[in-house]
Amino acid sequence: MKLALVVSALLAAANFGTATVLPERATKPPYFILIGDSTVTANAGWGTGFLDYLTGDTKGENRAKSGTSTSSWQTNGRWKDLLETIEEVKGEYRPIVPMQFGHNDQKYLSLDEYRAYIVQMVTDIQDAGGKAIVITPLTRRLFVDGKVREDFVEWRGKAIAAAKDAGAYYLDLTLASTNYVNAIGQENAQYYNYGDAGTDRTHLNSAGSKVFGRMVLDLLLQKRSDLSEYFTSNDALSKRIAAGDFATGDE
Repeated sequence: MKLALVVSALLAAANFGTATVLPERATKPPYFILIGDSTVTANAGWGTGFLDYLTGDTKGENRAKSGTSTSSWQTNGRWKDLLETIEEVKGEYRPIVPMQFGHNDQKYLSLDEYRAYIVQMVTDIQDAGGKAIVITPLTRRLFVDGKVREDFVEWRGKAIAAAKDAGAYYLDLTLASTNYVNAIGQENAQYYNYGDAGTDRTHLNSAGSKVFGRMVLDLLLQKRSDLSEYFTSNDALSKRIAAGDFATGDE
């Protein structure tokens, strides 16, 4: 009888020990590292609008670089530094790397090269212990005959295909941003234009960063609802975006 009680106590202790370890690993907060071109950067893209919603112990940084493609972003030590950061933080955090390229790849790379580079980047990130999230390119706000000129149809397709090839989540920002800009119309779409003259229809001003940063976040939470606790909500802005209603970013 005493032996049975001892065995039961040991089993209970073992089970208790397991229960205290697994939840701790499951609840490590995310560490977001944004990479991409100028449409993701802090001063001319959606990156700041996205990271501003982080809450609690969640960390985030924006390493997007103006003028870069999937190929050139990896130069000048950036790729080595990214993988080293993933290795450094993964014990305490869950490294997540949202990546959006295409605007400059369109100028310098073939579609197949673009797809191959995305697969390679996702694979390297996963091998280092991180999770990559592929984001299709943000639309430009150029209109032809009352509709957004769709510059990234083929690049969107290749980005999605690459994500599937590598086993990564993807966010279809091309589709979401195109639909939204079409819904609010040409005049309202110019509200987000970058630059003193307000004529840059590729990059984003502060209002654009807030609106499209929220759009990216809402797309992410549709795929990864488990991450919702690490972001503050903005139901008013999210509802306007989802309904295709013009938003100023002050919602």
